Amino acid sequence: MKQKNNPRILVLAITLFCLVYMICAPRPLSTELYLVPDWTEDISRVQEGKEGDVLIPFRLSQNIGFFTPDGRVVSSITFPFKAAISECWYATYGAANRATELHRPTGETGATINAEGFPFFDADRIYLFLPGGTSFARYSEDGNQLWKYESYAPITAFSSTEGGTVAGFADGNMVSFTKDGSIDQRFAPGGSAIPVILGAAISGDGKLIACVSGREQQRFVLAQKSGGHSKIMFHEYAEQDLVTQVLVHFNRAADTVYYNYNGGLGIVDIAKLSSSHVPIKGTIVQIEESEVENLVFILSKDENRYTVTALEPFDHPAAQFSFEGESAFIKVHGEALFVGRNNKISRLTVARK
Repeated sequence: MKQKNNPRILVLAITLFCLVYMICAPRPLSTELYLVPDWTEDISRVQEGKEGDVLIPFRLSQNIGFFTPDGRVVSSITFPFKAAISECWYATYGAANRATELHRPTGETGATINAEGFPFFDADRIYLFLPGGTSFARYSEDGNQLWKYESYAPITAFSSTEGGTVAGFADGNMVSFTKDGSIDQRFAPGGSAIPVILGAAISGDGKLIACVSGREQQRFVLAQKSGGHSKIMFHEYAEQDLVTQVLVHFNRAADTVYYNYNGGLGIVDIAKLSSSHVPIKGTIVQIEESEVENLVFILSKDENRYTVTALEPFDHPAAQFSFEGESAFIKVHGEALFVGRNNKISRLTVARK
């Protein structure tokens, strides 16, 4: 005889299944990441800017300029020797640069720095690397020197944020500065046969500094301020040395720091003081943090082949694509990823499905 289902047992079974599911699968099913092409524009097709435009800087080969998120290139400047550009400033200069004329993104001419050297801009911060390669100075937007640091060893790494400035030198020393130019950290990471700083970064609040240092037992070092001294929080040795300058980068939250090693990207969780590694061929050129998605975009170069890798926390490659080119850049703004290649800029919208 066919047995009837007991409604109470059925309800209990469904309830038990739901409880087990909520315990074992607390997260919803993951969605796929898509980079949807929106537009591509040639940098030679310059269009008129509008009042209130958001201007994004670009640098491709011997051209710098600014474009808008909707695809208008509002300036494209060819420079014969060198140029510096950020969201707030740009300048072109020659081999024997005795003065630097500052320009706003709109093309408006600002002040002139009446000193020899090569400019460097980071957001609204203005620096001048002085002749000889061992010293640098910070300047105001009026072209006045705010402070200067002089050394006997060549500068081999440099980084700045709102929280301060850090410089690494060929003799293996790291020097960290406050906004007013006072030295708040100075130490030599050591641990290698040849002391040289190949890459350096400072966190947004200026409390942490990190570097890749040395040849023959090259290592990554993370340090923090501790009563006027530097306390090493974390370090690890590389399996193979890199012989060129490398990229070191803190994220906005200063809870993660990235660094380039021979063969990939090192990712250090600052809270846990643990690291992970993502294999990436070639040299890491840029690291861009998404403003709306919890993503980090990595631009790497291996000979003439560029690769863009999207990482989800903590170290999961979510998407990747490659292209051939002589020059390239990436930039994030809102939900968009902008990719420059040779003489063109493309917008990709980051979406999940």
